[in-house]
Amino acid sequence: MKITFIGGGNMATALIGGMVRRGFEAGQLHVIEPDAARREHLKNEFGVTSSAPEEDFPKSEVIVFAIKPQQFRAVALAMKERIGNALVISIAAGIRADTLAQWLDNHPRIVRVMPNTPALVQTGMSGVYAGPGVTDADRELTERMLAAIGEFVWVEDETDMDGITAISGSGPAYVFYFMEAMQAAARAQGFAPEVAQKLAYQTFAGAVKLALESPDDIATLRLKVTSKGGTTERAINAFENSQLRSTIIAAASAAAARSKELGEELGRDIEP
Repeated sequence: MKITFIGGGNMATALIGGMVRRGFEAGQLHVIEPDAARREHLKNEFGVTSSAPEEDFPKSEVIVFAIKPQQFRAVALAMKERIGNALVISIAAGIRADTLAQWLDNHPRIVRVMPNTPALVQTGMSGVYAGPGVTDADRELTERMLAAIGEFVWVEDETDMDGITAISGSGPAYVFYFMEAMQAAARAQGFAPEVAQKLAYQTFAGAVKLALESPDDIATLRLKVTSKGGTTERAINAFENSQLRSTIIAAASAAAARSKELGEELGRDIEP
């Protein structure tokens, strides 16, 4: 089986690296990438083959589009005669499956994936949607590939991908934002920047590890830290008084709405 990646950026690199570590043979993988230095890096790092967009590439059973959404239409129209009957996997944000299908002359086998940046360290979270022409074997292969970069969930309704984008796709930025605030709070308490960073990073890392490994749900874990009349209760009360929980929910709703808007914008004028 040959799997060709169109685009060799960070997310494609993460997926390729994870797949090689999980037992996919480097010889199975090919990358189409316009940047010569990037092609050379991928060949040297993982042993994959590569080519420029204008060059021929091997007949492939799977084509992975790993390009920016704004580039997608032009690249899809340029590549549509070369796709054949391959399973097409898109990891570009916002491009809906039916839009991509029309760009590819009504191609039936399309899987849409919304990964996130922790995939770069094989701890990603991806949402996955399968178009109506995708087979059980296609789903199984997609799962094997995505398992190389972390966890995944399937959605049956493509509109749920907007919610996936809002929670796990954009979510790392929310966590980093809170970590920045934690560091700022530590510095406000008089700690040096490097100490503030260590306090914030390890607190988040430890809390996440505990949440993943504990039989307790997240609310119970929070209550176990929050003693009556103690310091944590005072801080939680400050969060509640500032409506932080409602703000986070509203922010995710805004992200989901923007994801829907982008899908509509990118899907306009689908005729070449």
